[in-house]
Parts: sequence; structure tokens; C-alpha cells
Amino acid sequence: MLETVKYLIGSRGASGFGSKSTADEVTETCHDLRSITAIITGATSGIGAETARVLAKRGARLVLPARNLKAAEEVKARIVKEFPNSEIIVMALDLSSLSSVRKFGSDFESLNLPLNLLINNAGKFTHEHAISEDGIEMTFATNYLGHFLLTKLLLNKMIDTAKQTGVQGRIVNVSSSINGWFSGNMIRYLGQISRNKSQYDATCAYALSKLANVLHIKELAQRLKEMGANVTINCVHPGIVKTRLTREREGFFTDLVFFVASRLLKTIPQAASTTCYVATHPTVENVSGKYFADCNESRTSKLGSSPSEASRLWAASEIMVSANPKAVFDPLNAFDYHKYN
Repeated sequence: MLETVKYLIGSRGASGFGSKSTADEVTETCHDLRSITAIITGATSGIGAETARVLAKRGARLVLPARNLKAAEEVKARIVKEFPNSEIIVMALDLSSLSSVRKFGSDFESLNLPLNLLINNAGKFTHEHAISEDGIEMTFATNYLGHFLLTKLLLNKMIDTAKQTGVQGRIVNVSSSINGWFSGNMIRYLGQISRNKSQYDATCAYALSKLANVLHIKELAQRLKEMGANVTINCVHPGIVKTRLTREREGFFTDLVFFVASRLLKTIPQAASTTCYVATHPTVENVSGKYFADCNESRTSKLGSSPSEASRLWAASEIMVSANPKAVFDPLNAFDYHKYN
């Protein structure tokens, strides 16, 4: 109850910010990001577009990967109109396709640019059951697995950039508090909904993908620490906001629900604040493997805090993104990734 009251009144936490803080506000002390190159997925609308706008305002060079290139170019045009000196590169990327992710990684490498900041923001809520071209349930493939591979492909570039510039690299996964709605065997459930339409529940699948985003940062933060890499990774819950994530359910009922819940909703500038805070603020330097909400460290679910579950998901993910034809993902049976190395 107390937490709800704090949220509603916008009470500021230890960071000095709270639920009512905006992305512009939390980046005021980071007004010069001209030395920073950032990749932001899902920047064609909503929270991603606002994140891109604010980082461009502060001087960052932006790379906007998108499936809908026209929408990305429109975002770029709006930002450049507001901030004429912005440097923005639009590139093709379909996160649900592992081959598209690999091509983007190769295309970005060919640009010979540094990479300081990776914001894994794109999200999809697939109401109807769908399978990716790689045989994985579509929500999980887009929200988590594509970002897992993207991060894997770009990690060396980020580590090298941090070494050469002395500026700490940051990775931000945009998750959701709905990650706590999933309980049970993640890998087995993924296998069930990737093979059997009758097992599919859209909300459960979305919660699974967002839990995977959280576990990703737990495992990678530990690996980065062991490597001695000057790169951090954290996860954020942006809050509840009406964005294009609900576009498949626009109409009277959706509008009514959001109207009734309007006191709990954030504006898009408020929803983008935690992402921008974790991506840029000086107080988050050297902080890694943490979950943030309303611009302050928060707690995730018991499952989302499990090192063993994070390790298990990582091993399964390595198999799913592997180009090795012998590495076959079989979630309904035991697997051992190491035998494929």
C-alpha cells in the first residue's frame, strides 16, 4: 500500500527521482553525450522514440535498427527537425529473425563505429499464436532471443570501445514488472508453446519473455565481472503506459480500461525516464546486474533473482542461437550445451 501511495504522488527515491520524473529531467546532468554512440531497438514509437529523442538532445550519436524502416526514418526526421545537429543512422533489423540479427551485427561492424550504449527496448505482445522462422514462439523470439543474440554479437565491440575510450559501456534491457507473473519451468513452457498452439497464453508468453530479459542481465553481469570488462548491464521496468504495444487491441474496451486506470499510467516521457536514467546517469556507474523501477533500484521476482535459472536459460539460449547444426534445442528433454562447443 505504501509503495502504491509513493508511486501515485511521485515520491522521489534515493536517486532523487521517482515515478513522475521525465527522461528530460533525469538526463539534465548528462547534457553532453557527444562522445557516446548508442543503439536503441524499438525506437519507432513510444518509449523507444522518446528515449532516442532525449539522447539525441544530449548529443549522442544514434543507431536505430528497425523492421519498419519508413517509421524509423520518420522518427529520425522529427528528431533532426528538433535538434538539427543530431547524427542518426537507420538500419534494418527484424529481431524475430536470427539471420536478420546476424546481418545487422555484420552491417554495424562494417560502419567501424564505437559502441558505448545498447538499449534493448523493442517489445512485442503477440495476441495470436505465431512461430518465428527459427521455430521459436514469436513473443519470446522478438522480446528476448533476438536481443540475446544482438547483445552477444555486439559485446566485443562494446568492450573494445570501453578500453579505448575509458568510458564505461552500458547495456539496458527493458523488461516489465509482469515478469513476476510467470512461474514454473521456463524452458519446458517455451517448448510447449513453440510446438503446440493449444498451450499458448498470450499474457503468460509475454511474462516469460520479460522474465528472460531479467535473467539475461543476471548472468551476463556476472560474466562481465569475471572478464574484467568495463561494461555493465541492468534491467528496467518503465511503468504502465499506453503505447503501440496495445495496437492489436485498439478499440472501446482497451480505451475504457486505460481511462479507468489513468491515475496509474505514466506519460511516455515519464515511462522513458528509467531507461534514460540507467543508460546515462553518473550514479549508475559500476552498477550491474540490477533491476530498476521509477529510476531507483528495485526487487524482481524470486525466479528472476535465481542464478541457477539464469545460467540454465543462458545455456538454452546459446543452443537456440547457435549456427552449429548439431546444437538442436530440445526443451522437453535434457540438454548440455557444452558438448556442442
